[in-house]
Amino acid sequence: MRRFAAAVLLVIAASLIPLASASAQSICTNFPCPPLNRTPPTNVTTNTITPLGWYAIGSIGCAAVSPMIATVVLGRELTMVEGQRMALNCFLGPLGWVLGPVLIPDPVLTKMPTPRRSPQHRQQTGGRHIDIPPAGETRFVPNEILLVFRPGASDQDIGNLARALQLTLLETQNFALTDTSVRRYRIGGNRSVRNTLRLVQARYALASVGQANYLYGFGPPHKPSQADGGAQYVVPKLHLLEAHKITGGDDVLVAVIDSKIDTQHPDLAGVVADQYDALGGPAPAHMHGTGMAGAIAAHTKLIGVAPKVKLLAVRAFSGEKESAQGTTFNVLKGLDWAAGKHARIVNMSFDGPPDSMLRDMLAKAHARGIVLIAAVGNAGPHSPPLYPAADKEVIGVTATDAEDKLLPQANRGPQVTVAAPGVQILEPAPDAAYQVTTGTSVAAAHASGVAALLLARNPNLTPAQVRSLLIKSARAIPGKKRDVGAGVIDALAAVDAVKK
Repeated sequence: MRRFAAAVLLVIAASLIPLASASAQSICTNFPCPPLNRTPPTNVTTNTITPLGWYAIGSIGCAAVSPMIATVVLGRELTMVEGQRMALNCFLGPLGWVLGPVLIPDPVLTKMPTPRRSPQHRQQTGGRHIDIPPAGETRFVPNEILLVFRPGASDQDIGNLARALQLTLLETQNFALTDTSVRRYRIGGNRSVRNTLRLVQARYALASVGQANYLYGFGPPHKPSQADGGAQYVVPKLHLLEAHKITGGDDVLVAVIDSKIDTQHPDLAGVVADQYDALGGPAPAHMHGTGMAGAIAAHTKLIGVAPKVKLLAVRAFSGEKESAQGTTFNVLKGLDWAAGKHARIVNMSFDGPPDSMLRDMLAKAHARGIVLIAAVGNAGPHSPPLYPAADKEVIGVTATDAEDKLLPQANRGPQVTVAAPGVQILEPAPDAAYQVTTGTSVAAAHASGVAALLLARNPNLTPAQVRSLLIKSARAIPGKKRDVGAGVIDALAAVDAVKK
């Protein structure tokens, strides 16, 4: 600031010297001053303002008026640094563009240390959490961000932020589970998601939470082999017939957050208790969602793990054939809706990057007593952990075949809790058809079915107790714990272990 003031004073002084010199000629230095000669002189010399003087006057006017014009154009007040640099530009012209960052540097932003608390505590205590995707991360919508504003933030301030950052509001959703209102914005111009979030973090304290709208998928699809899947080896492998003599999962609410389920499929008749479409608009039934629902609750030609449950069908993914994609925003909507419908289990047969907003909501769901189960992913043994399976409240499930061999493409790591059949699985497909599928997705659905059997046996079980029962009743198989977890789930052993 001192350097700026010195530069301005130097320019003003230099511009006023000629004026002072000219005026000094008419001032007497001897006292008393002689009387003025009122007779007009023969030759009159008029003192005019020099070009440099006009330059000084114009510069001062520019410095006074330009911040007001910029405020009207931008729709917000200028920062102190912006105002100072604009004034310097008025005095120095193009030279000010070069000297501005030197004489008036950007303020140094000190990042406060983050307390070692879970993300949901940071939001509750008023802390900020702006999640900027790390370098190399591309699994997000390239021109969208999600923002949560502090309580009491005015519509005018929020509108000013949106205009300054060229954001267009696409959607606002109130989430009861986390007691937050999340706004989805589209970014205009050429600014990236990362740069936009950096600006939010640096300039706009009214935004308490911000992140990318991350993308989720079902993992690389696996082509079905020519092997006969009609034998449905899952039934003897998990001892389903014996377990069903004890319970079939009677009326336990299981939410399936996935692509659109064919609710009219004969093997799913009467199973779907309610539906929610997070995307909106008509869409055909999808192979993945229909297959996951069948793995849990099929009851006509096929035998699902828990054929007497009630499903909450949540469409949060869209796509064609085996592939589909979902976003943070739509998964959040589906999870919040399922919690509002009192789901006891949420099956998440999808994977993606770490996601702060989803992690916060999962923690809230877990605290409410909802069992969370997810596929660990099919990205291979060297893949980093995939989410939500790697979140601590979630039961991560990997896939094995009919001989208890691990699916080679399955992810590895401490997030693997248990294994379940997930290779060459016969499941329902849209339009009353059937399909053979492979992957950790269907393995997770099988684990959700066993969890439903446990809750039907004892509705008072907590998520931690369900996890413990799945682990303790699992059948050990060859492999490291980080590869196969506690082993392959066993429906009969799990149900027998429940104390009513």
